[in-house]
Amino acid sequence: MSDAPLPSSFDGDSDFYEENRWQKFSRRLKEEPLIPLGCALTCYALLGATRSIRAGDHATTNKMFRARIYAQGFTLLAIVAGSMYYSGDRAKRKQFDGVVAEKKAKEKNEAWIRELEARDKEDKEWRARRDEVRKSMESGGGVGAARSVLERSERRERVGVLDAVRDLVGR
Repeated sequence: MSDAPLPSSFDGDSDFYEENRWQKFSRRLKEEPLIPLGCALTCYALLGATRSIRAGDHATTNKMFRARIYAQGFTLLAIVAGSMYYSGDRAKRKQFDGVVAEKKAKEKNEAWIRELEARDKEDKEWRARRDEVRKSMESGGGVGAARSVLERSERRERVGVLDAVRDLVGR
């Protein structure tokens, strides 16, 4: 049994659904343990052949090269059999990865739209304030009238706590 918690629709932990390279390597090793075994046997046969060549033992060299060929055949057979056996699981995994990628893209798009809406709102507020200042300037008030459009809290004068409370209560 796995120690991992059961998936939940309320779980916002993306690490649960996405695996890193080491997790993927260990999962694939558990799914198809014969492939690394075949690779290890091939390496062992090559190492044995190298040692027997250095020792000058031609009979052992030939045996090791034959063992290498058998180990490579075993590895190839394990790859083909594993590919056929796990093809359905891989298709499901690929579909799941596609859904996760689509979800991420949708979240990124929504965040981008929220950012654009916030910028648009900010721009509209700025334009409205600019238009108010222009209208007050055009109405003949001059620079002083333009300043009167600004809220009291935005002016560069000292406003005490008592004055701020009076402003809030007076509104």
